[in-house]
Amino acid sequence: MSGKKTTLGLRPCTWVYLFLMTFTFVTFLVGQMGLSGLTVSLLILLLALIKGELVGYYFMGLGRVKGLWHWPVFIWLFIPGILIGTAFYLAS
Repeated sequence: MSGKKTTLGLRPCTWVYLFLMTFTFVTFLVGQMGLSGLTVSLLILLLALIKGELVGYYFMGLGRVKGLWHWPVFIWLFIPGILIGTAFYLAS
């Protein structure tokens, strides 16, 4: 290995990739099962925001930078997420 900490023989980026695939599969299953409603919509939105944070942190390398550089991605996800969540809540 290249000196990275591993859990069960997998590097952290591999675990993140598996979580991303799992979240994507859950979203797919929700669509296939035809689930709807405010709670389901907000859950899917939350999964999308978590996926965006994980991509920014691990695959865009923002987890290693110091200072304010990781905040633009968080804000870019947070503000639309809040607005979309509010729209779903008000529409229900």
